[in-house]
Amino acid sequence: MDLLANDLSVHEQFRDLAGFRDALSQLMALRGTARRFGREIQCHRTILNTRPIAGMSMQQAIGNLGLESRRAIMTWLTRTGPFWDDVRRHGEDDWLECKGEIVTDTAVGEAAFRILHGVECGLVSLTQSAWCCSPLGVTWVLEAEGIDNRNVDVENWWRAETLEGAMRSRAAPLGSWDELREAAGKRFANLMFADDCFAPLDGIPFAKSAADRFLVLLDVLDRFAGAFGDDGAHDAEGHRIYQDYFTGERALFSDSSDSEKRDFRHELTFIHPEDPASSLFCTWHGKISHLTLRLHFSWPVAADRPVYVVYAGPKITKR
Repeated sequence: MDLLANDLSVHEQFRDLAGFRDALSQLMALRGTARRFGREIQCHRTILNTRPIAGMSMQQAIGNLGLESRRAIMTWLTRTGPFWDDVRRHGEDDWLECKGEIVTDTAVGEAAFRILHGVECGLVSLTQSAWCCSPLGVTWVLEAEGIDNRNVDVENWWRAETLEGAMRSRAAPLGSWDELREAAGKRFANLMFADDCFAPLDGIPFAKSAADRFLVLLDVLDRFAGAFGDDGAHDAEGHRIYQDYFTGERALFSDSSDSEKRDFRHELTFIHPEDPASSLFCTWHGKISHLTLRLHFSWPVAADRPVYVVYAGPKITKR
């Protein structure tokens, strides 16, 4: 389950630093609870620009705390994250509403969008906030595109004890590459995995952040593989996914360069999962920065053929 820090729950609700300090202690307790269950609370890189006290940004307010508390919080919010906007699912043009407000570009909107696309996600909020209620009903407004609006409830926690109860009821997070392989095979119906797809990860120390990132990549690819209309062409969702994740400088997926295709042609050629007598030249891949891992799959993605995922492991085209 993904957990996002609700940036909207910081809205100048505190009269003084003492109240903010207490709320921040609760937030850190929530983070500690999440981490005990192998999860991290993801924040937005701009959360320090919010204002917990009138005329004072969160960064300024945190600057008034003791050295130890200040260091722990700032390390989380500025350096380690993780930051959900690095792998955001919804786009700037997606219209999401909650409590009569537009929540596009917020954690509330992102959490709702993830849930609507098959990813379990919840929110963590600061206390004394107008957002201390659960669940939060969010609407993805699609009527302008001639599609029915989609509604979803997002769970929200602001006390560590209630979050702990919720975490205990959830399945344990991934703990090994074998668990990643098993989860991928069960979760992504639009993808076909080669039997030895995850074998290149054997011998590499398990990294939960990398395993979670593989699931993010596979989720996007799975949604893209299923986003076709009756005419066999990508529908509106498919076009949006392509623009968001397969194009641009920060794309999650890209093709290999011409020189890589030439110099690593043998390494990028894989036995066809359904026909051992033939092969697939799989140059398109998803990228994971941690451990420099890659996910290679068949291309193009079309309505009349499976998407074959043939390789998950270290970057093949290292020079």
